[in-house]
Amino acid sequence: SKRGHPGHASRKDDICSRACSDRLIGTSPSRGASSSRMLQMMDESSIDRTTTTPPPVTTPLSPMTFAGQVEKALLSKFPQSKIERVLQSWRLLEMDYEHREFVGNQQSPPIVDAETSRCYQHAPSYVPGLKAVAWWDTVEDLPWAKSLSTNFPAIRDEFVSVMSNPNKLQSEGNNIWAGALTSDAESYGEGWKTLVLLNRGQWDDTNANLFPITSKAIHKSGVPVAEAFFASMKPRTSIKPHSDFTNFVLTSHLPLVIPENGSNKCRLSVGDETRQWLEGKIILFDTSIYHDAINDSDEMRYILMLRIWHPDLTIEEREALQFIYDCLEIPELLSEDPGTVLLAEQRAKSFREFPLRGSSTVRGGGGGFGSKQRSNKGKKK
Repeated sequence: SKRGHPGHASRKDDICSRACSDRLIGTSPSRGASSSRMLQMMDESSIDRTTTTPPPVTTPLSPMTFAGQVEKALLSKFPQSKIERVLQSWRLLEMDYEHREFVGNQQSPPIVDAETSRCYQHAPSYVPGLKAVAWWDTVEDLPWAKSLSTNFPAIRDEFVSVMSNPNKLQSEGNNIWAGALTSDAESYGEGWKTLVLLNRGQWDDTNANLFPITSKAIHKSGVPVAEAFFASMKPRTSIKPHSDFTNFVLTSHLPLVIPENGSNKCRLSVGDETRQWLEGKIILFDTSIYHDAINDSDEMRYILMLRIWHPDLTIEEREALQFIYDCLEIPELLSEDPGTVLLAEQRAKSFREFPLRGSSTVRGGGGGFGSKQRSNKGKKK
């Protein structure tokens, strides 16, 4: 299986396993004009334009399997009518179904040429019925986005200050600028790395305290956050077209340090449209749709990345998805013993508590389905 950074989709491995895909990172040519042409050449070979149709998923899963036990627990906690799409998603995953769809007709204006378009969705972790829009241009009107935009100068200044002291960063931080964990993901290059604050609803206590201004700004904004981390991108590198495999979370970027800001040196393409990162300007997009990126500058690019619940999910659906993550993390939640379940529920709740003093609990989750280990050091990315 592949192990990627936070927010990347997951599949099954052993009982509740997965094949998690990292961003496909490649090295661009040495100069800007040629690197743009190379990226376009890679686009066609990287886009899979096949489509699939979800099979019927009306049959309950076997209670003798882990997946069946999770399904049984879901139905004991939520009315089936409220979480029907989550049940479908869980059953589809158990069937190894991978959703592939041309979503050009959902864009504005609609894209009709499916043969040349890159507006294809690939989502093995798939909740049916969610809108698939490449760019969510209404993001600036959302209260959480306004809050983070207001706090951008303080977030950027804190980031630059901590980054200017590498000894402090390495000695006090946790798993700083982690790359991919497997050769599958590493084969695309090392130009893109992460520094995690929040991973699938669980705050990294060490890094949150290293970046308290940023962590508090995220927490207080009210953003329906699943994951939060800083992401770096080396000069003269590109990320090949790919999907993040999960359609029920969207991705938001708050650009912090963009080399030659405004000169179109650092660009992101989602579907058929390319835009540049601009410092302080929040963007929101769907990474289950093919996307790629390039840093054509001679300096590092840094962003704050958030993975948020898809707006079309209901509260019950978010809670059901979170419960699945909790079961993968803490299988004791499925115990027949009420005392064991109570202790497991308390443990799951503590995992999502905001670590900075004087703040309340935050709920989270996200990425594709999959198991992971919780630890302060050497956390999987």
